Amino acid sequence: MSNITITNHPLIQHKLSILRCKQTSSKEFRALISEIAMLLCYEATRDLHLQEIEIETPICATKAKTIEGKKLAIVPILRAGLGMVEGMLELVPSARVGHIGLYRDPETLSPVEYYCKLPADIGERDVFVVDPMLATGGSAIDAISQIKLRNPRSIKFMCIISAPEGVAALQKAHPDVEIFCAAMDEKLNDHGYIVPGLGDAGDRIFGTK
Repeated sequence: MSNITITNHPLIQHKLSILRCKQTSSKEFRALISEIAMLLCYEATRDLHLQEIEIETPICATKAKTIEGKKLAIVPILRAGLGMVEGMLELVPSARVGHIGLYRDPETLSPVEYYCKLPADIGERDVFVVDPMLATGGSAIDAISQIKLRNPRSIKFMCIISAPEGVAALQKAHPDVEIFCAAMDEKLNDHGYIVPGLGDAGDRIFGTK
């Protein structure tokens, strides 16, 4: 599939196996989500523009590289997306954080928006929309549509596990948005859950049922 990067780094795949296991505690699950998000962020920011500056080392003056502009925004889809923010901020601490609240209607499986708060200067920023799971794709499509109304410089979508159905839907709705994930699983079941997946990411992050 075009426009998608599936990161098969050994560290990510190892952590992903523990993440999937139903015996993994909420505390460990939260830590793993954050760690995998950090590693995915490393890959998703590979094309950030650099500029040359002059600095003084303890030895002499030299030219060095620094990120140009530093205008990034992270927008988690509530609530599970919150689990990915801390790990990303470890790498890009200057990024602004917005929030989009969506829940999935249990009958239609369609997203219902209940909250949207984005940085005032989002039009000047490269935006990373994050959610651990890309299942039907409805929430991601809606969130990206809302952000596009503010005309950001660019949008990328980051998830940990995706389903082919969700990837196809997102690519059809937003072909200009790059997708970064750690795994593409087999399919969705009749309830819209990814198989084999890891269950409900929000419940496992926050210890709810």
